[in-house]
Amino acid sequence: MNILLAAARKAAVILFLAGALPAASVGAQAASVDLRLVLAVDCSYSVDAREFRLQMQGIASAFRSEELAQAIAQGDHRRIDVLLMQWSSESSQIVAVPWTPIASRADALAFAERVAATPRLTAEGGTSLSAALLFAAGLLEQSEGALRRVVDISADGRNNTGQEMGLVRNILVGRGITINGLAIENEVANLQGYFARHVVGGTDFFVVTAKNYDAYAEAIQRKLIREIAGPPVS
Repeated sequence: MNILLAAARKAAVILFLAGALPAASVGAQAASVDLRLVLAVDCSYSVDAREFRLQMQGIASAFRSEELAQAIAQGDHRRIDVLLMQWSSESSQIVAVPWTPIASRADALAFAERVAATPRLTAEGGTSLSAALLFAAGLLEQSEGALRRVVDISADGRNNTGQEMGLVRNILVGRGITINGLAIENEVANLQGYFARHVVGGTDFFVVTAKNYDAYAEAIQRKLIREIAGPPVS
C-alpha cells in the first residue's frame, strides 16, 4: 500500500509540474536578452570540498576569459542573464548566485568574483539530476524575454533519486528549455553516454566531458562559450 501511495504522489508531482510550467510563448521580437542560463552545480555526496571548489574556480575562470566576453558581444542584444544553483538530493536545491545580467566585461568579472567566493550551501545527499532540472525550470519560468533558455547541468554520477529522468527531460524540452550537460567521469565510466541518452535535450543540445575535476575548468569554459555563442548559422 505504501508503495502505491508513493507512486501516486510521484505521478501527481509530475502532472502538477507539467501544468505549472507554462509553454514558452516569448517570441524573438519580445526578447530583451540573448540567453537566460542556469548553471546547475553538483554538490552531492560524491563531490568533496576540493572538487566543489574546483567547480567554483572553473566557472569563475570562464567568466574572466576574453573569449566569453566576445561571445556575449556577438549576440543580438549583447546581454545574457546567468544564475548559479547548487543541488544534490531530491529535496536539496538552492540558488547560490541569483539572476545576474551580464552585458559587459566588467559585469562578467564581477559575476566571476561572486562565484569564486560562493560557499557550499546545499546539504550533501544523493544525485537527483531530475529534481535539479525541475528546480532550474521553475527559475527560468520566473521571467520572460530571452531568445534562448538553457540549463547547464554538471554531474559526476547518474540520477539515483527523484523523478524518472527521461520524463523530466521531456517536460523541460516541451517548454522550450534546452538542457546541456557536463559529464565528469572521475567515478562513472561513459557518463557522457548516460547524459546523451537520458539527460540532455532541446534545441542544439550537447554534452561535454571532463575526465576528472582537474579538467573541469577547461571543459566548462569551452561549454559556456558554445552555449553563449549559440548554434552556428548555416
